[in-house]
Amino acid sequence: MGRKYAIIGVGHVGATIAFALVTKGDADELILIDKNEKKARAEQLDLKDATARLETRPKIKIQDYSELADTDILFVTAGNIHALDHASGNRWAEFEYTREIVKDIAPKIKESGFHGVLIDTMNPCDAISQYLQKEIDLPGSQVLGTGTFLDTARMQRVVAEQFDVDPKNVTGFVYGEHGESQFVAWSTVKVNGLDVIPLAEARNINLTELESQARSGGWAVHSGKGYTSYAIATCAVKLSRAVLDDAHLMCPCSSYNKKYDSYVGQPGIIGKNGVEELIDIPLPDEEEAKLANSAATIREKFATM
Repeated sequence: MGRKYAIIGVGHVGATIAFALVTKGDADELILIDKNEKKARAEQLDLKDATARLETRPKIKIQDYSELADTDILFVTAGNIHALDHASGNRWAEFEYTREIVKDIAPKIKESGFHGVLIDTMNPCDAISQYLQKEIDLPGSQVLGTGTFLDTARMQRVVAEQFDVDPKNVTGFVYGEHGESQFVAWSTVKVNGLDVIPLAEARNINLTELESQARSGGWAVHSGKGYTSYAIATCAVKLSRAVLDDAHLMCPCSSYNKKYDSYVGQPGIIGKNGVEELIDIPLPDEEEAKLANSAATIREKFATM
């Protein structure tokens, strides 16, 4: 049985996801949907032109919500990146736009009969993911946001650069909102299998400064090219592969936390049903308080939808 993907919103992120799926040979079928039909058509043609030089030949269709009925993975990547141009570090600046977008697309997704796994990259990621889950009425496990999966990658990069190791040799998690109230749970972070806190103390490395670099990583990219695309698209595709491979990959993403009654970035196991289970790593009181605060921030904004 073929692997069928759909992407709603083929701007920078959606188009990068589409390119990755097609060039990696992941997609047997790909549906592109955008409010700008001309853009969707152009991306379809560009990808079709590429298939003459690829090993695989996916079917690429556009603008048809009825195709979602048997879609395995739906990426929701719509947004208005220009809302962030004067946002000075506030991802909630997109909210007034993305809120209206999801109110338009959620009923169409529900009406289509979609029952696969939905992966949201829209900002503010946690609140939008929760809204989509509620409106489409899918089980919470089947709707997840990229959330702090991306922020954790940024943390891995800055720590790896500081300790001169491969980013994959840095483990641990960024928790909370994909936004300003996120935090690095340093109690979970290891470099080459060793706890980072004593390593940092021995080398006189300031973890607070590293955390600040990780948190502002997206803005550093945005200020230079006007958007972010490669890292977030890579995170989204990695999550989709974990679902379709039933990989039981442990990674952070935005999913529903019953304790805090909110979607929030936290570690979970990703498999064929989406978030198969959450991993409740015991955190020190200080970090647990930061998680509670971050979840409250998300909950407050979600209430305004």
